[in-house]
Amino acid sequence: MVRLYLIGISILIIAILANALAMKLGLKTWYAFIEFLTASGDKEIIIRLIDYVWLFIIYPLTLGCGYYLGDKLYQILFN
Repeated sequence: MVRLYLIGISILIIAILANALAMKLGLKTWYAFIEFLTASGDKEIIIRLIDYVWLFIIYPLTLGCGYYLGDKLYQILFN
């Protein structure tokens, strides 16, 4: 249970930092992307390619690193 908690906290911290960085760089976050989709209605969905790369490639990899860091932290502390 402690392992899952540490991994969850690690992912949360990484996600907060990643979202802050995305906003600083002018990239869409998932919240902005969903807002864009709901506001666009029947219009074509056109956003920058870099936003797609961020949302579907870089951001998930970043969260995966959060999992990895949390797991390593658990191993260091409890093994």
